[in-house]
Amino acid sequence: MNYISTRGQAPVLGFEDAMMTGLARDGGLYLPQFIPQMSRADIAALQGVSYEEAAFRIMRPFIGDAFTEAEFQDIITRAYAGFDHAARAPLVQLDSGHFLLELFHGPTLAFKDFAMQLIGQLFEAALKRSGQRVCIVGATSGDTGSAAIEAFRGLDAADVFILYPEGRVSEVQRRQMTTPAEANVHALAVEGHFDDCQARVKGMFNDFAFRDSVGLAGVNSINWARVLAQVVYYFTAAVSLGAPHRAVSFTVPTGNFGDVFAGYVARRMGLPIDRLVVATNQNDILHRCLSGGEYRPSGVVPSISPSMDIQVSSNFERALFHAYGQDGRAVAQLMDELAAGGFSVSQGALEALREAFDSGVCNEDDTRATIAGLWRTTGELLCPHSAVGAKVAQEQRVPGTPMITLATAHPAKFPDAVAAATGIRPPLPERMSDLYERPERITGVANDLAMLETLIKERTGN
Repeated sequence: MNYISTRGQAPVLGFEDAMMTGLARDGGLYLPQFIPQMSRADIAALQGVSYEEAAFRIMRPFIGDAFTEAEFQDIITRAYAGFDHAARAPLVQLDSGHFLLELFHGPTLAFKDFAMQLIGQLFEAALKRSGQRVCIVGATSGDTGSAAIEAFRGLDAADVFILYPEGRVSEVQRRQMTTPAEANVHALAVEGHFDDCQARVKGMFNDFAFRDSVGLAGVNSINWARVLAQVVYYFTAAVSLGAPHRAVSFTVPTGNFGDVFAGYVARRMGLPIDRLVVATNQNDILHRCLSGGEYRPSGVVPSISPSMDIQVSSNFERALFHAYGQDGRAVAQLMDELAAGGFSVSQGALEALREAFDSGVCNEDDTRATIAGLWRTTGELLCPHSAVGAKVAQEQRVPGTPMITLATAHPAKFPDAVAAATGIRPPLPERMSDLYERPERITGVANDLAMLETLIKERTGN
């Protein structure tokens, strides 16, 4: 299995090199040259198997010869051993035909654990084999950072630097990043918003001298392995509700587009997904683009669903690559236009995007009302991001087709918002009960690429 860049000018790589590289050297994102297919019989055979076995069967074709079957099975087993629920990603019914896919039973209580725990094990296996050391740099709007730190903390072969927007993540999200005591973990509070953090990380990858000198590796959803791991729970959820013999739909609260793009990959693999609905908060650039064909950032507005406070959605580039018929030059041109302020999607590409994705918006008042309403009618507490998804799902459901809303984080990660809506302050799990007492280690940094690169060089001894 080979991987190509969305901008068409970077070397073709195998799975392991694409994973370790993260961002392609032409600034693009890696994708498989083709998407493997699963037959109806293959999908039906997932019924009743463990999550780990399903993950192995679904991801194995993408791995190529990077790991033996035994190695990959062991990696998957270790990746999900720390999850609190035996099903890993259980379904809960909210209403007739409406289901919640709980993706918050991992170590840091967010869906990012499904990918990050796997990628941590993949990195460790690859680094032990090669004897290399890497410097992992990531940007987070809240959950990626804590998941990355949990996956890589204490590893001898990796330093981890996580950039997060100062004052724009919840207290639980911040403390999950700033309380680990391991020396290889560095939480950097950046003056700005998530798009600033993401831009600085991409700037580091595009500074080839710096990138090579520190052995830079990326764990944001620019990394294909992150997206691949998230494909699995689309299959397990759909099979639980009757796939491949019936179609299902998914609503995905999203900011950076990685989670919903994983659903697109699952559909391309053969999973009978009727509709993939993109749910946005008030930072609704994805909905505006899918509705009107214009992708023009208008500034990030802080919300009670901060992990979605994004205007430059990196993984949308992967969707554009497919919408433009895998024309890397066309995608590169769009990204140049984005850097200058925004771009217009061609009519043909827009039709392809609309065929693949629906979309909707949930404002702040509706988010609070959805949290309160579902608590009152179902006894389920939702985090604000999951509530955004549930509200849009309620509006977009079609009778006769099950709708699955992805619940992306545990409500205890956003206790203030949940308490304001319901009067209930959700407690952290027992294993995290002392989180508010743990000492924090934070480094405040300016939104400046050169200063960040200097800090990272100093701390890694390069």
